[in-house]
Parts: sequence; C-alpha cells; structure tokens
Amino acid sequence: MMRVHVETGAPVEVRTRSRGAVQNLLATVCLVPLTLIAGCAGVVSQSSPSTPPPQTQTYSVSGTISPTAGGGGASVTLSGAASTTVTAGSSGAYTFTGLANGTYAVTPSHTGYNFSPTSQSVTVNGANVTGTNFSAAPAAAGHTATVSWTASTSAVSGYNAYRGTVSGGPYTKLNGSLISVLTYADSSVLSGQTYFFVTTAVDGSGNESVFSNEAQAVIP
Repeated sequence: MMRVHVETGAPVEVRTRSRGAVQNLLATVCLVPLTLIAGCAGVVSQSSPSTPPPQTQTYSVSGTISPTAGGGGASVTLSGAASTTVTAGSSGAYTFTGLANGTYAVTPSHTGYNFSPTSQSVTVNGANVTGTNFSAAPAAAGHTATVSWTASTSAVSGYNAYRGTVSGGPYTKLNGSLISVLTYADSSVLSGQTYFFVTTAVDGSGNESVFSNEAQAVIP
C-alpha cells in the first residue's frame, strides 16, 4: 500500500485528478483492442485464397503404316470424339495428341494405295493407345484398250468387235448389240497382257463380213 502526503485542502483535488487519470487510462486501453480487432477483420476478408480449376488429362493415339513406300507421307484422319488430320512421317509412323477419353475412327489415305484395314475404331479410356497399324498396297491401275476402224464402203447396220489372246484367233465377241460408231473401248483388259482385236460389219439382213485386219494391244 502506497501512502501519499499532501497539504491541507489538497486531498479532494488529488483524488479527483487521480480518478480522472485512471478513467482516461481505462478508456484508452479499452479502445485500442477494439480498433485492432476491427482492422484484423478487414484484412482477413481481403486475403481469402482462390482454388485453381482442375486440369483435364489428355492422351494420344499412334501407329505405323507399312511398308514405308505407302506409309510415308500418307494422310491419317481422326474422326469421332474429335476430328483432325496428320501426315505420317517418312517411316510411316503417325501420332494424334491431346485427346480426351472417347471413341475415335482412324482412316489412312495415300494416292495410288489401298489400305488394310481401311479404317480402325479405337477407344481412349485413361491411357494412350498404341499399335493402331495399317498395311498399304499399290492400287491396281485400271486400263482400257480402244479399238477404231474405217467405215465399210457398203451399207451396214453396225459393227461387231472381237478380241483374242493369240494372234489369228480364236476371238470372242465383246459387244452385245451392234456398234453404231467406228470405235469401241474395252475396259476389261488386264495389266501385263497382250490382246488382238478384229472387227466385222453387219448389213441390214444380219449378214456379217469376214474379220478385218488384226490390231494388237499391249497392256502395261
């Protein structure tokens, strides 16, 4: 306990000032925490963290087209859940990237080649798909042998065209009805074969002439 000595008449004044000082001090102490709490509440509301969106996983589909003669430079088309086209490398390898889960069709193409299989269906389900392979084979080139002749000097109803694989015959007639023009296109010839053609003229009574001179066609 602290004792204070004062002059006569002073106690009232001392008590009044001391009590006022204590009250001011308590008021200050009480106000400071309130100010700090209000300030902290504002800071917390401004610093709320944001959650980034989840990233989507993607996959690939790959394969090889062989031999390289037909696979190198081939166009490979992807359709289905997504659509795009890539060009196979010189080794015939190709890859589609950035694919989501789903079902796709892979179809190769290259001028002058046929592919086996012509197309493949693949399903991406949480993993890359490899080994979607194709075989390329040269497409058989179509050939046509066109035969032409000189018009008969007699009145005729039309002409017949014949073909054989041996010079001098036997020959097989190619047309079903009489040919009214002076040319006939035979699209049934095969590559690597040699054919011999002759024609005849038919009059109004159905009488047929002898065979014309023979023409030879070598099919490449």
